[in-house]
Amino acid sequence: MWLNNILETIGDTPLIKLNKITKDLPCTVLAKVEYFNPGNSIKDRMALKMLEVAEQEGKIKPGGTIIEGTSGNTGMGLALAACVKGYKCIFTTTDKQSKEKVDILKAVGAEVIVCPTNVEPEDPRSYYSVSKRLATEVPNSWYVNQYDNLANRQAHYEQTGPEIWEQTEGKVTHLVVATGTGGTIIGTGKYLKEKNPNIKIWAIDSYGSLLKKYFETGQLDQNEVYPYISEGFGEDFVPENYDMSVIDEFTKVTDKDGAVMARRIAKEEGMFCGYSAGSCLQGLLQLKDQLKKDDVVVCIFHDHGSRYVGKVYNDQWMLERGFLDVKTFKDLISGRGSQRTITMKPEQTVSEAIALMKQYDIENIPVFDADGRNIGAISANGLFDKVLNNPDVKGNPVKDVMEKAYPEVSFDTPVERLSSFINKENGAVLSRDESGTYHIVTKYDIIQSLTK
Repeated sequence: MWLNNILETIGDTPLIKLNKITKDLPCTVLAKVEYFNPGNSIKDRMALKMLEVAEQEGKIKPGGTIIEGTSGNTGMGLALAACVKGYKCIFTTTDKQSKEKVDILKAVGAEVIVCPTNVEPEDPRSYYSVSKRLATEVPNSWYVNQYDNLANRQAHYEQTGPEIWEQTEGKVTHLVVATGTGGTIIGTGKYLKEKNPNIKIWAIDSYGSLLKKYFETGQLDQNEVYPYISEGFGEDFVPENYDMSVIDEFTKVTDKDGAVMARRIAKEEGMFCGYSAGSCLQGLLQLKDQLKKDDVVVCIFHDHGSRYVGKVYNDQWMLERGFLDVKTFKDLISGRGSQRTITMKPEQTVSEAIALMKQYDIENIPVFDADGRNIGAISANGLFDKVLNNPDVKGNPVKDVMEKAYPEVSFDTPVERLSSFINKENGAVLSRDESGTYHIVTKYDIIQSLTK
């Protein structure tokens, strides 16, 4: 039996038990893995629902243009629906969103306008304001406004909530959501509380967002608002989709903790999820003292990790922000003090190389020319074969027997990546510090660092 179009695959996503990261918790933790939707996120649900309601209400006509401000995932859901239904799409987004999200939206036919993040929502440059302005300028267009469009939360009341209730056989005790527009947590939470008012609804917020403060005080405190890196949740205003009476508790998660946890989910649970999934699970761990033995917790994992390969899953991006607690080339050589890297010139002899190896108890010596360029290498393994076959080679210059130069890497290269440069033929890597001085790391340095 075939399906009529891609939109019919939306929903009925799996609920998967977490086993490793949550092993010390007293309860069962389940992930509602929403990247199984065709657009790889939970936003497919509400995107289609909002469009269907707009069609029913006559807000968009055939051949019209869908206009929305989006962090990427809602745009993807709308774009898929537009492909099937014959609409055009113009989306605005912020410059903090990953390049992959923008590229994906363009791949499915959308026009994307990137706007600055660090401006007020009312600023004419903000992605909210630009999308609203375009809706007044583009003929036969419909401004979606996912933040205040109540069909957003309706989608989750009609779909996500019932799915979770049925999949847990009514045993769910907690729902945990990294929340942004409010649609997922309010729609799903409202349905679940109608089935069992004792179910706890926990919201995860980002530092730099005002949602938690508003929940606790009812105040729109702009002092809470500042730029943050986390994507897909948190807000600098309160969308109309919120009904704070549905939520029982808020907790905030740092940019770093959310990113690190997302990578743990991928490595330890085999689920390649997005930023908000990491923040969602981290938030749950922050509230773990409230959990009991028979609790059944459902965490919403909103989207797929492919949206974040240039950010959360990029070592360099993580290192630049201090998010990656890993040893680097710099860490490996930092304990050596003033010990210098032993080098040779191409005119020096093999005998001198052997003497240096014996004197300094080393097996790898880089060779530099008169201009200080890294041109070759001498290794104990390589010399062993050559001297064994021809003892007279000891009088030859090293340029006659040297191997290819050791590869050079940046000073902050993680140890895990260094290991990919070292193999049977190549026993070391080089790097220059801020002053331009060369340092060397060998396979033995790496082995020692990984076993400490």
